[in-house]
Amino acid sequence: MTRLLDIFLAGGFMMFPLLFLSVVTLAYAIQRGCFWLRLAIEERRVVQDVLTVAQYDLNRAEKIARGNKDLAIARFLSAPLKLNNPTPESFNLALKAAADKELVNIGGSDKLLESVIIIAPLLGILGTAGGLIRTFITFRNGGVDASSSSTVADSILQALISSAAGIGVAILAFVFFRIFVVLRVRRVDYFSTLGNQLELIYLHFWDKPVEDAKISE
Repeated sequence: MTRLLDIFLAGGFMMFPLLFLSVVTLAYAIQRGCFWLRLAIEERRVVQDVLTVAQYDLNRAEKIARGNKDLAIARFLSAPLKLNNPTPESFNLALKAAADKELVNIGGSDKLLESVIIIAPLLGILGTAGGLIRTFITFRNGGVDASSSSTVADSILQALISSAAGIGVAILAFVFFRIFVVLRVRRVDYFSTLGNQLELIYLHFWDKPVEDAKISE
């Protein structure tokens, strides 16, 4: 622990804003990770109930979805179910309109992570520049002798540590950013799959005009 503190302090002043960015990145990642985990757990129950009940009672299925309106997936499933005897075309349009509305800002914005990805390397470079400036000032003021060699070594160490720390924080933020992007993409696919399942249930169990046409034939 003491060694880590020594390395941190050797990185110079820029290590403090980099430490702040790393803490913010981890806190944001934990918060978003808990959000996605809770969402997956809560949605699984609601989706299963709605799709099962929709096979024999559309009104009850709509009430289940409406009762969980704090979930985006519930609002999405509720949109076509609350229509009164819709045609297959209007049912499909209601699903698409609800999906477009709910998927606009799904999972929140990752502007914070994008900012960290950009700012962290710049802070690292700034710390590197400070260390190199100290090194060249030492050379200019008389070169390297026994008394100044320690200062030169500390300056070069500061440059290397701050640069590595900036890149490390940026990589950490980028990893979390890519994970959340993948989760949002999978979210879009999930909405599409559920919409298709609900539409098939409606066509199979509730599309009365189609059934009447088959009987008349």
